[in-house]
Amino acid sequence: MTMWVFGYASLLWNPGFPVARHALATLPGWHRSFCMYSIHHRGTEDHPGLVLALDAMDAAACKGQALLVEAAAEEETLAYLRERELVSSAYLEKTLPVQLDTGETIEALTYVIDPDHVQYCGHLTLEDQARIIATAVGGRGPNTEYLYNTARHLAELGLPDADLDWLTERVRCLAA
Repeated sequence: MTMWVFGYASLLWNPGFPVARHALATLPGWHRSFCMYSIHHRGTEDHPGLVLALDAMDAAACKGQALLVEAAAEEETLAYLRERELVSSAYLEKTLPVQLDTGETIEALTYVIDPDHVQYCGHLTLEDQARIIATAVGGRGPNTEYLYNTARHLAELGLPDADLDWLTERVRCLAA
């Protein structure tokens, strides 16, 4: 069984599973957004942080990476991803068509935000996002680290994200 996973944020720099191949890819109909309160990994219930999620948007397309799971590691990887990504059920697990930069279309396991979940916060301005990210800390560390790592890896892959670039500069100012 071939298993692909679409990475758009922390899976780019910390997949946590054996990857046989990386391929630049685009997921149509979704955009990367700090639209999910984090109460476990990058914040707490008393001081929520923010993490990126895929939010549905008709004309959007999210650039990221398709990660091919090493053969024979699919079952273990699925269990790992479900434990990591579905910790609070704010993400929905979907298999969606992803377009590789080679022109090939594959089906990839993808985690998207549930807009009806209490942790959904798609209404926040970039300034509000920056203020939250600058001070939140959770079980996996500071929210700033999550932002900086994701922005850096997207830049290294040649996948610019203007909102993340703005947030990085603003959060550096606020956290200083």
